[in-house]
Amino acid sequence: HRLFDSQRGSSPSYPNKQLTEDAYNDGPEIITNQSSTQFRIIDNPDGANADGRGGNYDGREHMALCFKGSGSSAVSNTDGNITTSCQANATSGFSIITYTGQGTQTGKTVGHGLGAVPKFIISKDRLATSNVPSWRIYHADNLNTKYMDFSNAAISTFNDWDNTTPTSSVYSVGGSSGYTPTNTNLANYVAYVFAEVQGFSQFGSYTGNGNGNGPFIACSFKPAWILVKRTDSTGHWFMLDTARNTYNLTDQYLIPSNYAAPSNGSSAFQVDVVSNGFKLRTSYAETNASGGNYIYAAFADNPFVTSGGVAGTAR
Repeated sequence: HRLFDSQRGSSPSYPNKQLTEDAYNDGPEIITNQSSTQFRIIDNPDGANADGRGGNYDGREHMALCFKGSGSSAVSNTDGNITTSCQANATSGFSIITYTGQGTQTGKTVGHGLGAVPKFIISKDRLATSNVPSWRIYHADNLNTKYMDFSNAAISTFNDWDNTTPTSSVYSVGGSSGYTPTNTNLANYVAYVFAEVQGFSQFGSYTGNGNGNGPFIACSFKPAWILVKRTDSTGHWFMLDTARNTYNLTDQYLIPSNYAAPSNGSSAFQVDVVSNGFKLRTSYAETNASGGNYIYAAFADNPFVTSGGVAGTAR
């Protein structure tokens, strides 16, 4: 797995690793000559290293999840008391921010540029120089005292977000007891920030029933991509998409904390994707245990408002 963005350039980060960005020297493979309709994949400079064959592994299938930032260069955002470099697309509820930590454990905020309250934040110390190099993830249904990372660990309590709910302009960063996961002094951070947009994205939670006739999660759209994580116990993050799963049962999942090949027909994460949401079709504990707590993120197959602000057609 690789995460690229136009703000950092060609250096990838790795969801399943706590490494510095571009640790495998495979950066220039993606985000070269990107445009509004495409990105370019070129030869991998470290192709002899299996870990370095990121987005251009010869003969292998790849999939990409793409979000549009501002469509222009990053701007300085001074809404918080730590200045960020920000590319924000308020229409699709997505922004990329980078900033330098100040080492303060409380009282610090960063601007995200969305004009709406974020529901989902994915943050990383880019160069792994802090004493907390792991990913830190905020989800609104987990409350502001909790965090997750890209592992199979259950939800944890810490002061990553200064125990403060994000606002329409900023979110809080910090730490406690000598640890500053989101604000280590002089550490460089990147964060992907998502606000919910009606007809385009949804971030919520559900309770499992341990049954193959699982809960139905209502959305205002047909999902194209779904991310699920159990919070009250161990369990991997699971991703499904309708680009590879073109009809139900939808069950070819990927796991961002694991670089193994995708499943095909496994019962671990199975859903029916329908016009207004998705329905669990498994009793697997990591995605639908009886009484289990889960968070999810979902994005539309044919949004009523596109990332460029153009009205979509319902179907």
